[in-house]
Amino acid sequence: MGEETGQFHGPSVPKFDGDYDHWIMVMENILRSKEYWRVVDEGYQVIKPGEQATTTQQKNYEENKLKDLKACNYLFQSIDKSILKTIQQKETAKQIWDAMKLKFRGNARVKRAQLQRLRRDFETLEMKDGETVTDYLGRVMVIANDMWNAGKDMSDVKIVEKVLRTMTENFNFVVCTIEESKDIDSMTVDELQSPLLIHKHKIRRKVNDEQVLKVESDHNSGRGKGRGRGNPTRGRGRG
Repeated sequence: MGEETGQFHGPSVPKFDGDYDHWIMVMENILRSKEYWRVVDEGYQVIKPGEQATTTQQKNYEENKLKDLKACNYLFQSIDKSILKTIQQKETAKQIWDAMKLKFRGNARVKRAQLQRLRRDFETLEMKDGETVTDYLGRVMVIANDMWNAGKDMSDVKIVEKVLRTMTENFNFVVCTIEESKDIDSMTVDELQSPLLIHKHKIRRKVNDEQVLKVESDHNSGRGKGRGRGNPTRGRGRG
């Protein structure tokens, strides 16, 4: 029991963060490794008070009930209490598991509607003026990951092409260079980010240089005008 308790409190139990598909994959693997998956997936036969049961049935019931309690412990530790309060039936591990599936995966119609909304969001994505490359790629990847979780195949080439089409005009040159010199079909998002960041730094350095030159030009021009205004006065004084 000490070993079990140590594992129960270990970092292997993931905290549900809203990513249901990832959570269900990790939790199912944990519950299978502990041999609790059957009571979670199928449930178990309950012996009601006053019901006659054989010795074997009573033994199986007690064993399954203990497994169910241990499986519930894992689920209770993983799911935040604010979510558990919204689940009406949570007496067994199977009830908790099925309620989470219904709540966060939903039926096929809800899933299709969610995917359609994500498609619209992905299609209308554009880089904003003044937005950094990192921030824009982050916005794109959030929606792309949500689409992938909803069942849409989101390959790197789709994401790369989307980003290249929707960069601001400042990136026109580097976008053309990437399209001409690199194989877009085999490019990953990480490979795309590097040249875009380098180009962004060049743009920033160019703007800074232009600002310095403008300040120096204005300063020199101001000094010239000052000397011009002073000369006539000195000339008239001598006369």
